[in-house]
Amino acid sequence: MQLSDRAKEILVAGSAKIRVRRSGMYQRITFTVKTAKLGSIEYNELFTNRLIEMPDLMRIAEETGLPVECPSGRAFPKGTGAADFTKG
Repeated sequence: MQLSDRAKEILVAGSAKIRVRRSGMYQRITFTVKTAKLGSIEYNELFTNRLIEMPDLMRIAEETGLPVECPSGRAFPKGTGAADFTKG
């Protein structure tokens, strides 16, 4: 799978500030790039330790083109899975 220009920029920068709706208010949350592992697959994803509702998590994954994880769950862009983002 080919990464979007936005996804490449985020991976190079190592983090991204994204506007997220939490508890009825908009906040700018910093997501950091980290390596995640599912079985034998290693891939890069955006991570924050803040709780974010699943609809917003899915929106962020779609907008950035990268998987996103927080304590409430993990979301991938539509039609993709962990194997689409393997390192290397």
